[in-house]
Amino acid sequence: MQALTPRQQLFLDFLRQHHAAHGYWPSIRDIQDHFGLRSTNGVSGHLRALERKGVIQRIPGAARAYRFTGENAAEISPAPEATPAEWDNLIDLPVYGSIAAGFPEGTEPAGTVARVQLDAASARVRHPRGAFALRVRGESMIDAGIFDGDTVILEQGEPRDGDIVAALIDGQTTLKRFIKKKNKPAFLKAENPVFPDLLPLAELLIQGIARSVLRPLC
Repeated sequence: MQALTPRQQLFLDFLRQHHAAHGYWPSIRDIQDHFGLRSTNGVSGHLRALERKGVIQRIPGAARAYRFTGENAAEISPAPEATPAEWDNLIDLPVYGSIAAGFPEGTEPAGTVARVQLDAASARVRHPRGAFALRVRGESMIDAGIFDGDTVILEQGEPRDGDIVAALIDGQTTLKRFIKKKNKPAFLKAENPVFPDLLPLAELLIQGIARSVLRPLC
């Protein structure tokens, strides 16, 4: 392996630390923000340099996904319960802004604001093509273990009674538990007694079903 420059070593150290803390590869935006780079081109250049020097390797078929190689791979090994096939099954998901976990708010502008990369088994995602992520704002779901600042991983599908969902209710978005009992209209329930149940006046559209949560380190 070729020797790394001091700057390249800093990049590699950050990748290893992020991977060890979160269990998934940092996004291009994460790396850019951490090092204060003006564009993503600088990030891509350093990743290519690390790849050329043999310390990381691109994963075939996974967008912008890499694995550590050699000694680095030994230091950042998967958890014992994860098989190698599961660990290599990385998915790259768009983060579509944030969602209110409180009182419903106006819909977020469309478009990807960031990306996250993680293995499908940990994300509990069954259909990656229909999966996406949203950042949580508010405290209405704290009793379900979802806190302000978390990132929730969702996928499209038909909700079942008790699922936590991203919903469009009467034109506004919120993250709540979906409640649908036999012969009764569906409604949204908070996991915090401070917040009331939400019954739609006109429409209730389910945008995604929550599968897992990512939590930033304090």
